[in-house]
Amino acid sequence: MSLDAQGVAALALHRFGLGPRAGSIAAIAADPRGALLAELDKAGAGQAVGYDLIPSAQSARQAFLFNQTRQAQQIAMRMAEEQRAASGVQMSPTEPKPEEAAQQPAADTPQQNIFREVKARTDAAMAADLGFVERLVWFWSNHFCVSADVVANMAGGYEREAIRPHVLGRFGDMLQAVEAHPAMLVYLDNFRSIGPMSVAGLINKTGLNENLGREILELHTLGVRTGYTQEDVTRFAKVITGWTMRPMATDPDHGNEFVFNQRLHEPGAQTIMGKVYPEGGVEQGKAVLADLARHPATAAHVAFKLARHFCADEPPDSLTERLSKRFIDTDGDLKEVAKALVEAPETWDEQRSKLKRPSEWLISAWRAIGTAPEPRRVLDAQAYFGERLWRPVAPVGFSDLQAAWIDGLAQRLDIANRIAERVGNTIEPAAFLDTTLASLASEDTRKTVARAETRQQGLTLALMSSEFQRR
Repeated sequence: MSLDAQGVAALALHRFGLGPRAGSIAAIAADPRGALLAELDKAGAGQAVGYDLIPSAQSARQAFLFNQTRQAQQIAMRMAEEQRAASGVQMSPTEPKPEEAAQQPAADTPQQNIFREVKARTDAAMAADLGFVERLVWFWSNHFCVSADVVANMAGGYEREAIRPHVLGRFGDMLQAVEAHPAMLVYLDNFRSIGPMSVAGLINKTGLNENLGREILELHTLGVRTGYTQEDVTRFAKVITGWTMRPMATDPDHGNEFVFNQRLHEPGAQTIMGKVYPEGGVEQGKAVLADLARHPATAAHVAFKLARHFCADEPPDSLTERLSKRFIDTDGDLKEVAKALVEAPETWDEQRSKLKRPSEWLISAWRAIGTAPEPRRVLDAQAYFGERLWRPVAPVGFSDLQAAWIDGLAQRLDIANRIAERVGNTIEPAAFLDTTLASLASEDTRKTVARAETRQQGLTLALMSSEFQRR
């Protein structure tokens, strides 16, 4: 049975966006496609500003200084304690012990920088009218993922600096920004990669690291089994030697910022996938990335991942081909590719088989009730579901397949109960269904919610309904 206008609007908000807020279904019901396309053209779409956010390199420098200072304080206090013990002087009862003194709160800790980044990201998702561009930010941030387990104080800044500015720009520009960002260079070990025949390599006998080169080819651009060889991986890894950052210990003003270090760079031309790239320092690597960004295999790889994310685990070939063609025809214009996604009939299939990832379900629940928790609880909630913010377990990022998340429904029930405990007395469950699902809510779901013994129970059932769980 075909959906009415309200149902199509609700479908658009769940499939393409981050779920409805109060009044948003009615606001776009006249033209859901037009509303999604209009969001792509909105000034400032996809950006996160304010909150005293600082550049990721500065955040890393602050964390480095904070940790070094604390370590030095601990050493100094232990030395003082040892001197007192040796001289027989007793410690004052009111004087903090070394381990306690080192734990005294500072005016601005590295953790507070992380919380500001989390708040900025959460607020951007909560404030978005539809959330389509934010979903694209999340998609590309996961495609080009780094892990805060490795770059804790850079992960949020990396998303703001390398992903958001290009989310509606050209793929090639995003690719260049991502691969030269210190967070990526640290995460995939390129900052320590040294060309075997470089000045540093010949003197120090240190080695090449292929991690970044391999993941650029396998994950970021061409995809697996698309014509490149192990020799191509090795040669590409040599091309991007010297892509590193300034040391924080000796450069307090610009430490952790990108720098091309010729001493580390493998000299000479390199042949990659049949094309010769002459020696050119940092430009040699940029030239390879530019060609990878325009490669048909990259278009196909990106198109499939977008189709799988927004449509189905096994998306129709016609959709992947449509997106791939738009990517090639527009030289990787990501706004145009996003428009093709909205315009494609395949993405408006009323069969909703795609389970939302935990982060999407959480934000859609918070948008529906009109409030989100403070940053620490946002981090705790995502960790509870196994989708820790900016902490994928591998460079492939978090899975976009339903099977990876289906076992977490029990945890969703727990969180749904907690949400309902907070706001259940102020939200009418039947009205909640109208606000968030409209005619997407089946008659069975409406009857189940109506039979609930309390508002809290009814809201829990609404949040756990199949219709609310799916894109």
